[in-house]
Amino acid sequence: MLLLRAALLLILPVSASVAAAAPDRQAIAHYADTMLATNFAADGPGAVVLIARGDEIVYRGARGMASLELGVALSPDQVFRLGSVTKQFAAAGVLKLVEQGKVSLDDPLTKFVPGYPNGDNVTVRMLLNHTSGIRSYTDIPGRMDLLIGKDMTTKQLIDSFKDEKADFAPGAQWNYNNSGYVLVGAVIESASGKPWYDYLDQVFFQPLRLKHTEYGDEAIAVIPGHVGGYTRVGDHWALARYLSMSQPHAAGALVSTVDDLLRWNRALHGGAVLSKASYEQMITPIGKAKSAHYGFGIEHATLRGKPVLKHSGGIFGFNTELIYLPESATTVAVLENFDAGKKGMAGASELGHRLAAFAIGKPYPDRNAIPVDSETLKSYEGVYRIDKDSARAVRVVDGTLTSQRTGGGKFVLIPIARDNFVFEEGLSRVQFERNRKGNVVAMRFFENDESKGQRVARTAEPLPAERVSTTLPEAAMKRVAGVYRHDGNDLTIALSDSGMTAQMAGQPAFELFAESATRFFIKEFDVTLEFPPGSKPAASLISHQGGRATTFTRIAE
Repeated sequence: MLLLRAALLLILPVSASVAAAAPDRQAIAHYADTMLATNFAADGPGAVVLIARGDEIVYRGARGMASLELGVALSPDQVFRLGSVTKQFAAAGVLKLVEQGKVSLDDPLTKFVPGYPNGDNVTVRMLLNHTSGIRSYTDIPGRMDLLIGKDMTTKQLIDSFKDEKADFAPGAQWNYNNSGYVLVGAVIESASGKPWYDYLDQVFFQPLRLKHTEYGDEAIAVIPGHVGGYTRVGDHWALARYLSMSQPHAAGALVSTVDDLLRWNRALHGGAVLSKASYEQMITPIGKAKSAHYGFGIEHATLRGKPVLKHSGGIFGFNTELIYLPESATTVAVLENFDAGKKGMAGASELGHRLAAFAIGKPYPDRNAIPVDSETLKSYEGVYRIDKDSARAVRVVDGTLTSQRTGGGKFVLIPIARDNFVFEEGLSRVQFERNRKGNVVAMRFFENDESKGQRVARTAEPLPAERVSTTLPEAAMKRVAGVYRHDGNDLTIALSDSGMTAQMAGQPAFELFAESATRFFIKEFDVTLEFPPGSKPAASLISHQGGRATTFTRIAE
């Protein structure tokens, strides 16, 4: 027998999913209540959650405030913006039109939107599975800042992006695309003769008794039970940015409740919405969409090794997640009324995945740290090379192991077993591998703790030097504080009693550290902000991240 010593590794695996009997209602309620209490303050924005097995609701709860201004608490029957979960309804609407003989998935876009540039080569199918190559209007520089509050007709909205250069040839690649679903809405309108949302109301909302699912434009009429949406600005909550709901269109403009989403899940996945053939097309990724696990408005992936059908949503002031596990007919719906939150607040996707995993008896590992001595922690330090342009730097910081990918954030790793760590944020896990001598030679990264993971060898490269901060006089800090803009994206440099922060609009604020009077950095991410020298307020800054330099211009003090 040939002994391959170089390949023999000492690995103590942690099972990706520990099989157990599905927990009862009481256990699920305890876990869900704990998750809500851990992640959301009672006096801030929060979340509404529903967990069901088949038609039986096993948990329905809420924590946080529906209105910070009026002191109104969240409750499970309230209405939230769905964001991109809307795409699932729009995709089903097109398939309904296919069944009626009014649309073919292979029809060219120009059949429904005459004159669309290169539309003869873009099919309805490409719009549904994000392979059209059409530029997403939400990625157009300045678009989300300058036009997002303007009411637009479907034609006006399409005109605002149709002449943009395509990202790639139709069908050549996959790229998530909001423009594509605006055009899905246009297909529905052309084929049905109705506004896209009126058609969905006719064929889905009314027949399925989805009483609180509708087009979310409050400029047309007040929506009873609609909660407020919030964002985090520095150390306080603020109202989410305004947008005209005419612009998310069929890509994201619906509102709903967790109860309606359960009813929708049961109808869609139970055969009450589409024919079997149409449903199979909806949930089956093909072509370039296979690698993204994307069907039509649905991601078909795995959760703790089990098939899952899901979609996330994010829109100003709201985050959403809708999950369906077909083997157990488990539904999890999570609706949050904030977009950017405080550190430690789980997003809808992470919260939904954790609740779903627990409900099927395959929970993610708890973040309960086991004791690890300093010498062992130091043994993991090193550079783990992914490719020529990217690596993971693992180092001990203040007695804690951290991982940082090139150009990315620095994340704390929590030890849960020998050589096994989970990320402090998110669902991912890392397992270190040793050779016969017990030396760490590689790491295996499990994104969202799924599949076999990606093995990355440890190299002899030295760790990048840690950055050292200095203290600046208040005048030097005030000189760089202000609001800066690049292509409609605002970056706020704020000064408070606790120090300086940097915050992109719609994102959390991060503490800013000075290397000098003109160079600042963020510890959590590989980001450097460089300001011009001088004594007057800085007129601009250059952001360096991942090898790219981006210039922002001051627009306000």
